[in-house]
Amino acid sequence: MTAIQICALIFLIAFAALLVWAGYKMGHSDGKSVGIKEGDEIQRAESAKTIRELRASLDFIKADHRHLAQYSKRLQQASAFGEPERQTLLAIAEKLRIAAETFAAFRTGKKLERETRAMHDQALVLAALLEPAKQGDAA
Repeated sequence: MTAIQICALIFLIAFAALLVWAGYKMGHSDGKSVGIKEGDEIQRAESAKTIRELRASLDFIKADHRHLAQYSKRLQQASAFGEPERQTLLAIAEKLRIAAETFAAFRTGKKLERETRAMHDQALVLAALLEPAKQGDAA
């Protein structure tokens, strides 16, 4: 081999090495940019999923809050009645008991007696609902 051929061979090997190195660098940078894009897309998809889950949770909490607010209003309305109303219901129940006993004395008053006793029982149930809670029951 001549010196020119050896130099040409060295030049060709160096050029091939330079070409492989340039291809490697371009492929590496392209792969890196594609990887970054895919990573961003995956992260966006996960973020969108998290947002959907949080919105569903928020909707559930809103519905639960509305339900609790309605329940609270009902409790406040129920607690508007107190001891005077309870005493009134007990007095009504006592008068209904007396009326039921009076109707029981008549032969034709059986239906009135039954209705009066039923109303008496209902008045007692309502009075029991208005009874203040005891400290031992709360614990």
